[in-house]
Amino acid sequence: MVKQAALYMLQALSCRWAALRAATDRVIKVPRNIKQGLVLLVDMVFVAAALWLAVAYPFGNASFHIGFVEVLCGVVTLAASAVIFLRMGLYRAVIRYMGQQAIWSIITAASYSTLVLGATIFFTRADVPRSTPFVYWALAMFSIGGSRLVVRAYYQARLRSSSKNVIIYGAGESGRQLLTALHHGDQYRVVAFVDDDPRAQHSVINGLQVMSPADLERLVGEHAITQVLLAIPSATHERRREIINSLVGLPVHVRTVPKINELVSGAATVNQIQDIDLDDLLGRDPVPPHPELIDRCITDKVVMVTGAGGSIGAELCRQILSAGPRELVLLDNSEFALYRIERELRDLQARAGTYIDVVCLLGSVRDQARLETVYRTFGVHTVYHAAAYKHVPMVEYNVAEGVANNAFGTWHAAEAARLAGVETFVLISTDKAVRPTNIMGASKRFAELILQGLAQEDTDTRFCMVRFGNVLGSSGSVVPLFRDQIERGGPVTVTHPEVSRYFMSIQEAAQLVLQASAMGTGGDVFVLDMGEPVQIVDLAKRMIRLSGHEVGGRGPAHNGVEIEFIGLRPGEKLHEELLLGTSVSGTGHPMIMRAEEESLHYRDVCKALEKLRECCEGMDCRGITELLSEAVSGFASHEVRHDHLWVKQGRVVRRASRGEATDSNVKTLFAGKAATD
Repeated sequence: MVKQAALYMLQALSCRWAALRAATDRVIKVPRNIKQGLVLLVDMVFVAAALWLAVAYPFGNASFHIGFVEVLCGVVTLAASAVIFLRMGLYRAVIRYMGQQAIWSIITAASYSTLVLGATIFFTRADVPRSTPFVYWALAMFSIGGSRLVVRAYYQARLRSSSKNVIIYGAGESGRQLLTALHHGDQYRVVAFVDDDPRAQHSVINGLQVMSPADLERLVGEHAITQVLLAIPSATHERRREIINSLVGLPVHVRTVPKINELVSGAATVNQIQDIDLDDLLGRDPVPPHPELIDRCITDKVVMVTGAGGSIGAELCRQILSAGPRELVLLDNSEFALYRIERELRDLQARAGTYIDVVCLLGSVRDQARLETVYRTFGVHTVYHAAAYKHVPMVEYNVAEGVANNAFGTWHAAEAARLAGVETFVLISTDKAVRPTNIMGASKRFAELILQGLAQEDTDTRFCMVRFGNVLGSSGSVVPLFRDQIERGGPVTVTHPEVSRYFMSIQEAAQLVLQASAMGTGGDVFVLDMGEPVQIVDLAKRMIRLSGHEVGGRGPAHNGVEIEFIGLRPGEKLHEELLLGTSVSGTGHPMIMRAEEESLHYRDVCKALEKLRECCEGMDCRGITELLSEAVSGFASHEVRHDHLWVKQGRVVRRASRGEATDSNVKTLFAGKAATD
């Protein structure tokens, strides 16, 4: 009987609680002006009850006599309180987001209401106890303020019932701000802080304890933590990488708040939670730039960037803008890309309160006449040539067009710069130009040979090239691809278990390019220090684990993401290199080296270019390949197998007698190569 009665009571309470929640939901969904009216009505009930209790309390019972004067005091106080509460903005604040300012508004409004009550009692000589105003003030504060706190707590409890349990790593100012921001949302419920500072551990912040990193695994298991939010914006790259590496083995999604420079500049706020940057995993603490190097080619000069709408070109534009050029000229053949970077640069200037003339030009780098006109018209001092086709398989599918753009685009842009008297011309090159196994890399190395040849001529233009590896987050990069595949649940596609690549953040790469350009004397090949190569399969595993998934299988939580090996794509190789030989010297900058590499005489380059033009115009992919094989060291035995036009035309065959004849003709172009190397 007792159990049945208890069960019946529990069922009754459950039904009433459900009915109360349903009624509350209906109230929450009504229009805002109606809710404000209801809250005002409730507050007036609280004021009336506080007045009655303030008079009844000293008598010790509810049976006391009140006359007309006392009723008049109550009516005046009630009406004045309604006006005061409205004027103080008590009903403009959203209760579920009510903070410290709203509490002070309630205290101030209750105090004014009490002053009105005291004044009416004094002037009407009402027969009420002297303690009435003081008791009224306390009761009004408790009822009006307390009711709002109860409603806020109820609403937040409802939100948190469906929110994700998270831990904030970092109990500093950013961590506390993040906690405050998350309290007003419905996505996350913060369980605890974690901090590696022993002085902060075991303290309590807003009711949450600060734990040691050693407690992370236990907290994740006990509270079903789904995410760890890194609130360490001022930490160095090295420290961030150490912390992230310590979290790789936990079944949680690791995310972060923006870095300190983004917070200080106003470009981001602390509550903008985002996935971790991969340069936190792979990058290094940036070496402070040498301002005198950047100033030499940019400050108070007219600077032009070709391929300005691409990922590298756009980042160069951002950093050039901050160095104070006289004028910045952008060239790209993509209208949308040019429009997008122009808008971004305008916004950057508006935020910084500066004005630098930004000129956007549509055009191709293969149009030498237009380029020379642009150089002369704007008086260009420095050119950063970032316009190129860089996607390896795509160039393998479009051999003639890829080579024409990368080789002739560089030649025409550089020749126009020489004729127009441009001071400095910088080619953005790639590690794929070293002993290339693909057409794209061979075309970029040939572009380097063009500049090295031009540097041998009598010219006032300094030609140099900067060679680096993969850039994190650039267009066509593996990182955005992996992230997209992980979001879709996999599989993550890796070409080969042993494939490795050099990586550098796009900001660091662009900054080093700008500094290297000031060191050139003519024909220099600068190589950036890319650190150690990264195994791509290890990168994929880290990204999967830091996204809160397991690698391979489905796992106990059905959140596994498979890694699928799909084989090397056309033209790809397992490992990239940055140097052709071993001859390398320092430059005075710890991240920039100068490579001493073989070159061709410019007359041989010109002959090869004429032959290359015939092959490109005639869609002779085999001739293009043979010519590049002779000119570019390490590029040999490459067969045209993937070019779409050749495949469609049925011309993809092994080297035949016709190919051998082409080979012999090509060799005559470089008869003097051995003597000039």
